[in-house]
Amino acid sequence: MELSTIYQPVQEDLVKVEDRLRLVSQVDFPHLAELLDYSLRSSGKRIRPILTLLSGKFYDYNLSQLLPMATAVEILHTATLVHDDAIDNSVVRRGRPTVFKLWGAEKAVLLGDYLFAEAGALTATTHNLRVIKLFAQTLKTISSGELNQAFNAFNLNQSHSQYLQRVASKTAALFTMATESGSVLSQAPEESIQILIEYGYNLGIAFQIVDYILDFIGTEEELGKPTGSDLTQGTITLPSLLLLEHYPEDNPVKRLVSNRDDPENIKQAIELVRNSSIIQECYQLADEYVARARHNLKLLPENDSRQSLGQLADYIITRRR
Repeated sequence: MELSTIYQPVQEDLVKVEDRLRLVSQVDFPHLAELLDYSLRSSGKRIRPILTLLSGKFYDYNLSQLLPMATAVEILHTATLVHDDAIDNSVVRRGRPTVFKLWGAEKAVLLGDYLFAEAGALTATTHNLRVIKLFAQTLKTISSGELNQAFNAFNLNQSHSQYLQRVASKTAALFTMATESGSVLSQAPEESIQILIEYGYNLGIAFQIVDYILDFIGTEEELGKPTGSDLTQGTITLPSLLLLEHYPEDNPVKRLVSNRDDPENIKQAIELVRNSSIIQECYQLADEYVARARHNLKLLPENDSRQSLGQLADYIITRRR
C-alpha cells in the first residue's frame, strides 16, 4: 500500500504542515533562509507529522493546536538529522548533499540549534503544559541516546537490551512524542493517550529495526546514502549484533574495530548478513514490535484514522521485504 493512501484522512492538513514549514524559511537573514529552505524542503515521508495528525483525529480535532505541533515534530526530526550528519561527517542523505557537506560542520550545528529552538517555540504556541514538557523531555532523551551511541561506537560488548534502549532513545522517543502530543491536544481520555503512546513507541522500534536492515540489504540509490553507513560509523546495530553471535571467531565486524580504514571488512559484513538468516531474524523482531503497536488500537474509536494507523504499521514492516 502507498503511503499517500494511508494518510488520506489527514492529506489536506498535511499540505498545511508543508505550508508552515515553508513559512519557517522566510526570515530576513538570507543565508539562514537558504539553510532553512534546503533542510526543510525534504524528500522525507513526513511520517512523524502524519502520526501527530492521525492521533488527533479520534476526539477533538483542533487544527489550531495540531498544525503547529505536527510542524514542530517534523522540524525537531530535521534538526536531529542535521546534527547527526555533522557528527558522523555524512556527505549524503536522501540522495542529496548534506548541510554538513555543503556548508560545513559549524553551520550545520548552528542550524540544528536554530531548528531545535524553532520547534520548541511552535510547541509553546499550543499553551499545553503537558505537551511543552513532553517536547523538552523528548529532546533530552534523544540527546542522551546520541551520547550513548557516540560513547559506544565500535564497542562490541553490547547486549540486545542496550541496543534496544538506544533505539528507544533515538527513534521511538520522537514517534511517541508525535502520538502523545496529537492525542493530548485532541482532549483524548488518558486511556486512549496511553494506547497511542504504546503504539508510537513500538512502531518507532520496528521502524528503526527495518532501517538498520535496509542499511545492509538496500542499494545506495534506495537509501540515499552508501550501504553499510551505520557500520562505517561504528554503530553496532541489530544485524551486526547477530553477526557477532553467529560468527564469534572469524568476524569482519571484529576486524573492523582493529582496522577501521579497511572497506573490505564492511563489504564482507554486508555479504555475510545478506547470505544468512540474520535478515529474517531481524524482521521477525520487527514483526513482534508491530504486533505490540497494533495490539490495543481496537480499543480506540473506530474511524479512518484508526485504520490508517494499522496500515502504517503494515507499511513500515513491509519496506523492502
